[in-house]
Amino acid sequence: MPLEGTCEGQMACSTCHVIVARDWFGKLPEAAEEEEDMLDLAADVQATSRLSCQILLDETLDGLTVSIPSDSVDAQGF
Repeated sequence: MPLEGTCEGQMACSTCHVIVARDWFGKLPEAAEEEEDMLDLAADVQATSRLSCQILLDETLDGLTVSIPSDSVDAQGF
């Protein structure tokens, strides 16, 4: 997926904002307060929005489905 991820996982931006599929959202650990604060700056935030840089992938998340918000702007030009 063409996600910008400007801060390279430091939770200092919201350019890696994704919308997690509802059936997967409850399987993720709760978002930290800092992540919630960054999501407040993101466009098109949904109830299942997360910063993808904060989702630690392991075998329990095999098949995780996310989408990129429609208002997402990719400054890298993909």
